[in-house]
Amino acid sequence: MLSQQMFELIDVVAHTGSFTAAAKKLHKVPSAISYSVKQIEAELGVELFVRHHRSVSLTPAGKHFATKARVFLNDLELIKRDTLRVANGWKPSLSIALDNIVRTDSVHALIADFYRQFQDVELIIRIEVFNGVWEALKTGRSDIAIGATTANPVGGTFKFTNMGDIDWLFVVSFDHPLALIERPLEDAQLRGFPSICLEDTSRELPKRITWLLNEQRRLVVPDWHSATNCFVQGLGIGYMPAHLAGPLIESGKLVSKALYNVKPPSPCCLAWNDEQMSPALAWVLAYLGDGEQLHHQWLA
Repeated sequence: MLSQQMFELIDVVAHTGSFTAAAKKLHKVPSAISYSVKQIEAELGVELFVRHHRSVSLTPAGKHFATKARVFLNDLELIKRDTLRVANGWKPSLSIALDNIVRTDSVHALIADFYRQFQDVELIIRIEVFNGVWEALKTGRSDIAIGATTANPVGGTFKFTNMGDIDWLFVVSFDHPLALIERPLEDAQLRGFPSICLEDTSRELPKRITWLLNEQRRLVVPDWHSATNCFVQGLGIGYMPAHLAGPLIESGKLVSKALYNVKPPSPCCLAWNDEQMSPALAWVLAYLGDGEQLHHQWLA
């Protein structure tokens, strides 16, 4: 049966081009190398080398075998290395869930710095909405979540860093019928217009709704980018995170309105599954910093 040593022997002979040179490299006598090669050829039923006076060259079958032998040896070394890394806490990938509420421009620097730090770990970024973030952690789809709000998953060893509160602003387009009303708006004035809601990406946990009155129609969109376009076009009304709505209000595209029934701020946090701790996860946690840094980087 072919062994690792036999593959290594063929690889060395193919590389050096002679039994004598191979014997010197392997600290053996040339006759032992020649005998071992003959045994391998006998087992395969093919001739791997053409013997010359002072050298050997690969036959077509030998070239194929030598190429495959090199691939096998490389793969075997990789298996050994990765097995040792797994024993030391290494994982081949790290998955980060971003709630759609956070600033996505901050993720580009994180990705660039992560890949400079880890050459052999894949980074997977998932965009989730509301309870979809918690479900990603609970089911193992993600190892860490940035911007998780309000709800808390059942079960699992989760740890948290407070990112501060998300303030909400009720907005309408600049030319919306409600835009010119100066007094706080009552539910009866709002119910006739569709509420722009994000689709919660959770499949198992109960879905959450941004804001909705009884007997009010919804306009359900997949993310805040789509929601923003709908608000600006006057297709509906509703709440937006203050850090997303602020620039649009300053530019005059949206108008912030006061309500009698105000949506309270939403606590926001960084959350991770401590049972899935790895060198990559530990690095990301240190990179993201404390609550003040998190709030400034992802919510301000």
